Amino acid sequence: MEVYVMLAIGLGSIFAIWLIFYFIPVGIWFKALVSGVRISLLQLVIMRWRKVPVTVIVNSLIAATKAGLSLNRNALEAHFLAGGNVTRVVNALISADKANMNLDFKTATAIDLAGRDVLEAVKMSVNPKVIDTPSVAAVAKDGIQLVAKARVTVRANIKQLVGGAGEETVLARVGEGIVSSIGSAQSHKSVLENPDSISKVVLNKGLDSGTAFEILSIDIADIDVGKNIGAFLQMDQANADKNIAQARAEERRAMAVAREQEMRAKAEESRANLIQAEAEIPKAIAEAFRSGNLGIMDYLRYQNIKADTKMRDSIADPPGSKPKKGIKDQEKENF
Repeated sequence: MEVYVMLAIGLGSIFAIWLIFYFIPVGIWFKALVSGVRISLLQLVIMRWRKVPVTVIVNSLIAATKAGLSLNRNALEAHFLAGGNVTRVVNALISADKANMNLDFKTATAIDLAGRDVLEAVKMSVNPKVIDTPSVAAVAKDGIQLVAKARVTVRANIKQLVGGAGEETVLARVGEGIVSSIGSAQSHKSVLENPDSISKVVLNKGLDSGTAFEILSIDIADIDVGKNIGAFLQMDQANADKNIAQARAEERRAMAVAREQEMRAKAEESRANLIQAEAEIPKAIAEAFRSGNLGIMDYLRYQNIKADTKMRDSIADPPGSKPKKGIKDQEKENF
């Protein structure tokens, strides 16, 4: 029984010692002490209670002190609690100091909290980055399309990393400058002969204004001749003019057909009126008989005139010859 009690006491003592050393990081405190960083054990315990990584903060203070920088522990804790990356910020400050760049702690933490990699920005300021633009197509004034690719050499602008436009904006502006430069050229041949003219025009526009980068150079990597856009546009315009002319001709034809149909209707109406008028002749003759205005001899003379007219028509058109067409027959053929 005594053996179990002694074992329990020993395990409890070990746990207590581990718990004490966990909350009181004596090793980290001694490491900071010999590195020239003044920090008390109580402050380390309080940092543990606030769930701040003691090792990260102390190592960052040691690195900054050895590099000759003076950083505040409370500022590092505040940056960590705000969601920042303390290690990268300290490394960026050390790199900027070694490169004689004017980067303070406030600016570095602001860049880090803005979501940008402050250490990568410092590296890009020391070692510029080359960005390859996608193929940019533009048309010169002679109608020939040119497809160009450029390489943009940029370095980070530390002062404008917070609130400055990113890499996509730089690429878009460079593409816009290439299109404008090629479009203002009188001939595509002049652009092919002097591709550096594009770089000069684009650089003079100040495309890095308001961005997080500073453009150092723009070099045309490749330029190819594309399609004859002017010829295609002329062909499209000719087809459009042809379609318009055909539409107008079709409109005139439809109006002519409508006019023809209208005249046919009028002719049919006139023919109907003529038949109706001819139908009134027998009624008028009968009425003349009843009223005494027409005698039997008059009616016989009228019949003789009709017979004489018919005989003359038969003499004028002998048998076997093609009879002459009257007005009614011609109208029938026309319609």
